[in-house]
Amino acid sequence: MPQMAPILWLNLTFMFLLTFIIFIIMNYFIKIPSKISPKEETIFISEKTWKW
Repeated sequence: MPQMAPILWLNLTFMFLLTFIIFIIMNYFIKIPSKISPKEETIFISEKTWKW
């Protein structure tokens, strides 16, 4: 069984790294961000009077 030359291993490594990086970039940019609908919610703050 013939062995692979070191330059072929280097080419194979670069090919897998390039494929992996392209896959990550595609997954990052393919998702459409969902728009946040503006909700007007009033925050109710109940103030308590402390009796010391």
